[in-house]
Amino acid sequence: DPDMPFVPSIPEDQFILVEEGDPAVIPCRTSDPEAQVTLVNSLDKSVHALYDAKQGFIGNFPAGSYTCKTMVKGVEFKSDEFLIYIIRATSQLPVEIEALKTVYKTGETIVVTCVVFDNEVVNLQWNYPGKVKEKGLIKLDDIKVPSQKLVYTLTIPEASVKDTGDYECTARHATKEVKENKKVAITVHDKGFVHLEPQFSPLEAVNLHEVKNFVVDVQ
Repeated sequence: DPDMPFVPSIPEDQFILVEEGDPAVIPCRTSDPEAQVTLVNSLDKSVHALYDAKQGFIGNFPAGSYTCKTMVKGVEFKSDEFLIYIIRATSQLPVEIEALKTVYKTGETIVVTCVVFDNEVVNLQWNYPGKVKEKGLIKLDDIKVPSQKLVYTLTIPEASVKDTGDYECTARHATKEVKENKKVAITVHDKGFVHLEPQFSPLEAVNLHEVKNFVVDVQ
């Protein structure tokens, strides 16, 4: 198609996530397989890379913006802009879940934290009893120093007995079919209680100068 030498790209194709050291494909494909295509960076400087009309430019590219150019009957055409993001990632997905405590009273605030290590971009989802009502508030802290970790914090204000159950986070790798999930059981009681188990009789006898211990288990 001389009026559209570049095959239209969908928005998802224009954002390219690449792990450090891995090759990437800039998918500017042409409707004419014999077209001469040039790749330029954000400074409009040519970038040398292998070109495949069915895939696009293939190579190890620095992070940044790239555009493809071609000529049709003396007229220059430009492709859509493609943005490459270099991400830090490992093939494994180390995940830890932590709750400040696992037993709460009605009205208290539940806080559960899910931490993903050594990966900059993941898709993380929470499953918990109040999810249908969207009761939870989710916050993300991206920590770079001293090491890379993503800290996802789920907060449930004004907890009720209905918030009792499993709190689960599932992390999915940005570029690989890898996922990891962790969960913790949370219990919410209607009110606080103390359970005592004395390990002695209602009446105890002690000899003069005898030392005797009275033990009570408190829960």
